[in-house]
Amino acid sequence: MKRFYDKLNYFSNTEKIIWTVSVCLIVLSHIVFGGDMLNLLASLIGVTSLLFAAKGNPIGMVLMIIFASVYGYISYRFSYYGELLTYVGMTLPMSVWSLITWLRNPYRGNRAQVTVNAKLSKREWLLLAALTVVVTVVFYFILRALGTANLLPSTLSVSTSFVAVYLTARRSPYYAVAYACNDVVLMILWTLAAMTDRSYVSTVICFAAFLAGDIYGFISWKRMERAQKPSGSMDR
Repeated sequence: MKRFYDKLNYFSNTEKIIWTVSVCLIVLSHIVFGGDMLNLLASLIGVTSLLFAAKGNPIGMVLMIIFASVYGYISYRFSYYGELLTYVGMTLPMSVWSLITWLRNPYRGNRAQVTVNAKLSKREWLLLAALTVVVTVVFYFILRALGTANLLPSTLSVSTSFVAVYLTARRSPYYAVAYACNDVVLMILWTLAAMTDRSYVSTVICFAAFLAGDIYGFISWKRMERAQKPSGSMDR
């Protein structure tokens, strides 16, 4: 009975409120502005993945793999090839990498919480910056050749996504900051899409909910970092 009670209280009241409000807004926007069930499904999977990721739980990565697959298809339908390549060609495989690294680095043997990698070296930050520049330039020309809609924000989405998935795999709390920046870019992208098809307003609201979830995710990971600090950890 105690284990069942603990499972029911796995998420804090704040986390339950964030998830419930996000789900209600997404469903309501879907009803008001329209949109197919695939959009709704992707949105619900996405906000749920953020909740688990904020807890450092690998289930969040499993859900992100599913979300990346569905969202990639949705992007393809609107000719957002940048989003398609980003999520299917980058976010999906790197989420698999993240899942593996998170499972390999449980906190004190607890597979429901990953060990936070509190500090990346200056060399690694420089490497990430260099890789981001390369990825941005390469994808800009690829997306331009594909005739991608809204080229500049689409390219910026690739850049912020790359930083986010890299930091996620490296178990850095700053993954959530990068994802929050990506959420803002995506809100702009899908607002432009909504000008053509109002059903995409629900997608804009979805990423607004993601933004709230990622902001909370950063706060949660910094809290986890402080709680784990005395024990120390070995990065693998």
